[in-house]
Amino acid sequence: MKRILSIGCVVLVISVLLGCATGVEEKEQDVRVPVTVQTVTRGDLEQSLTYQGDIKARVEVRVFSKIPDRIARFFVKEGDVVKKGEPLAEIYATSIRQGVRQARAALSAAEAQHSNMKEEFQRSERLFKEGAVSQQQYDQVKTQYKAAKAQLEQAEAGLQSAKEGLKDATVTSPIQGVVGRRYMEAGDMASPGMPLILMVQMDSVEIRFDVTENDLGKIKTGQTARVHIKSYKDKVFTGKVKRISPVLDPMTRMATVKVHIDNPEGLLRSGMYAKVEIVTGIVENTILVPRFATLENTRLNRESSGNQVVKEYHVFVVKDSLAEQRTLDINYINHVRMAVDSGLQVGEKLIVEGQNNIKDQTPVKIVKEESEL
Repeated sequence: MKRILSIGCVVLVISVLLGCATGVEEKEQDVRVPVTVQTVTRGDLEQSLTYQGDIKARVEVRVFSKIPDRIARFFVKEGDVVKKGEPLAEIYATSIRQGVRQARAALSAAEAQHSNMKEEFQRSERLFKEGAVSQQQYDQVKTQYKAAKAQLEQAEAGLQSAKEGLKDATVTSPIQGVVGRRYMEAGDMASPGMPLILMVQMDSVEIRFDVTENDLGKIKTGQTARVHIKSYKDKVFTGKVKRISPVLDPMTRMATVKVHIDNPEGLLRSGMYAKVEIVTGIVENTILVPRFATLENTRLNRESSGNQVVKEYHVFVVKDSLAEQRTLDINYINHVRMAVDSGLQVGEKLIVEGQNNIKDQTPVKIVKEESEL
């Protein structure tokens, strides 16, 4: 009987010990932090610079009236497509029209005077040949005839000049393009110093922005520029760097860069806000790390030459079910990924989610493995 009890006690003790061990193991498993990982790979990383600017038509012409008078009417409205030389507006030009009428009257009088003097000269010339008039009389009539002829030519020139001035009463387009804006309405007073209409050519547009002295050496004409517009969030427009200012602003130490973009569909409009991303190069065959997977630390490095702010980038990899912290040597960073020179090896499991909840050597459990971004 005692032997049976002893065996039972032994069995009970073993069961208790096994239960405790299982509980400890389950407890250890429960404290492991769940993480999502991504396998470290190599690839190419595009280098780029980002700037902001406004869309502008490559050709913008402000049309003025040469005549200071009231606007009689407009022939076009905003958005109309017009050819070069087509009428845009008409100005009353009251004084010029009066001048044309006066010039016509002066021409009529000069023509009548010329006609009379011509007949008189022809009669005097005939009589002079017959010896009926003296040389002096003949020369006097001839001089009067020449004066009448000169007055006629002057009157003709005056009328032509008045007509040319009247042409300015019809304001025409200097280019083929689109009416971008009407600054005035019919009845307003036109002035040589105030534009009537803005004409634009929108088949090609440009963006201007200022580049810092540090970035200027990275930008060259011909480089590709990706343009993002708020109005077209799912569309990326492609342009080219066409011009870089040869001088820097002495106050800002910045240079103006122009990017040209073809606009055959007319989607881009003057005044739109744009974000320009210029591709400056490619880092080839480098270890790639998503930027959101990194932890950034900033420290002050005290040196004899002065204090320097240093940024350090850290990540965690999973090794033997533990989180292992790594410090990265960064080659290049864009807004999405980093090119890493050292600190990681191809094939390692990089923690991309859960890294904010762990420290070096924290037990972790992989709950999801993502493919490369």
